[in-house]
Amino acid sequence: MHLTKAEEQIMQILWDMKSGIVKDIRLRFSEPRPARNTVSTVVRVLERKGFIGHKVYGNTHLYFPLVSKEEYSKSQLHRLLNGYFNNSFPALASFFARENDMSISELGELLEDMKKGMKKTKRKK
Repeated sequence: MHLTKAEEQIMQILWDMKSGIVKDIRLRFSEPRPARNTVSTVVRVLERKGFIGHKVYGNTHLYFPLVSKEEYSKSQLHRLLNGYFNNSFPALASFFARENDMSISELGELLEDMKKGMKKTKRKK
């Protein structure tokens, strides 16, 4: 599922905070901060979408992520791969390498990092 820019900003804050009330979430924004009602509305939308949950303490709602940052990142990467790169990771990597003017040594480092990551993933299975 895709998040709007406002929803993603609040999710970034909640992922960082682990949990928080609307006031705390709002205070994490830089000036000019969005209105409390705006933050509250976006939080309720995120809850309806299943991204966050809450616990009630008296009149206060403590919100927390139900979807991890890693889960959301994976879904967005797959969306990007499918939508723009015909589900080809090499095409995506090539695009980013060209866009960032990566040197041969940087590409080598990237390849080594990927190999290490793949070994760790295989060990977990």
